[in-house]
Amino acid sequence: MNNIYFTATLDAAAWGAELAVGDGPPRIYLVEPLGEFEDDPNVTDKRFPGNPTRSYRSRHPLRGVGELTDWSGHSPEQLRTIRDNLARLAAAGAAHIED
Repeated sequence: MNNIYFTATLDAAAWGAELAVGDGPPRIYLVEPLGEFEDDPNVTDKRFPGNPTRSYRSRHPLRGVGELTDWSGHSPEQLRTIRDNLARLAAAGAAHIED
């Protein structure tokens, strides 16, 4: 990928952590962008006009300043629903990320 993706909302960060690929526990890191960044076109104006998720991307590094350890994730039912929907999009060839 050409960009680093980040968000300023806890809910969007939780979704990102819970849906990330890997075997470890979901984690949310606190970061500071070290350069220019823009609205993430994968969610803004396509799905959520006006960027209410406050989702961004950058080609510049981010500085890790901490980890948020006291957060609650989504219910198993919500996770199953979103994973099923993402699998359907992938099977239909519609899970493209504009990077």
